[in-house]
Amino acid sequence: MRGCSFATYEGIKGFHSSSHGDSNPRPMAPGSGPPTTQVNPLSQPNVGGILKHQIGQNVSRKDKVQFLVTTLIDLKDSKEAVYGTLDAWVAWEQKFPIGPLKNVILALEKEYQWHKVIQVIKWMLSKGQGNTMGTYVQLIRALDMDNRAEEAHQFWVKKVSVDLHSVPWQLCRLMLSVYYRNNMLENLVKLFKGLEAFDRKPPEKSIVQRVVDAYEMLGLLEEKERVLEKYKDIYTKTQTGHKKSKEASVKKKKKSEKRRQTSASDSIVGTMDDT
Repeated sequence: MRGCSFATYEGIKGFHSSSHGDSNPRPMAPGSGPPTTQVNPLSQPNVGGILKHQIGQNVSRKDKVQFLVTTLIDLKDSKEAVYGTLDAWVAWEQKFPIGPLKNVILALEKEYQWHKVIQVIKWMLSKGQGNTMGTYVQLIRALDMDNRAEEAHQFWVKKVSVDLHSVPWQLCRLMLSVYYRNNMLENLVKLFKGLEAFDRKPPEKSIVQRVVDAYEMLGLLEEKERVLEKYKDIYTKTQTGHKKSKEASVKKKKKSEKRRQTSASDSIVGTMDDT
């Protein structure tokens, strides 16, 4: 029947069926027809899965990250609560969202939420994800900032120290700093000797200085002198670099002053010509 809806058509069909053989058909009283069953599409498992997937896709990546950051900050420091929130958050994803989670960690670092940073990284590692030196740097730094230097040490020994020949100096520098700040001097000199065993030369004076200070505080003066002698070229290069930088700064300042003087002279000559 053109022009009517399916529901209207079904009502008309019911009217004609009930009045068949009745010479005086009467309209059916409201509610007197057979009960109709309402089907909720959300109750259907397949449809529900599709709708949930669509809802997850309709939220922008940036909003998802911000929502997770806000939720984590508001949560109490409970491993179960944090892990449960992260599990629910990634349930929308077809692939593990390592990139967005890195942004979450960076956002938590800016808020000095070191305990939450640790929990997020540990959860990520428990999923077999994020096993990179960059992640290890973030975890060790967060452990140090959360006053858990011993735990940082244990993580270093278990996950990193076996590859001292290839560990980036950025990570080695961080661990040496953790040992130095927390007065774990035996661990500091042990790590440095391990790096020396692979003939790895420290890239900057600050690393050597920490090692020298550690040997002195431990009373190992011969080792202190050995290190100073072995890496004296680093001190020389640093001093030369500072000297060159200072000379360049002085030259730049003189050129700037000369330019100003020239500009002032030109201005005076111009004024005299006008008069």
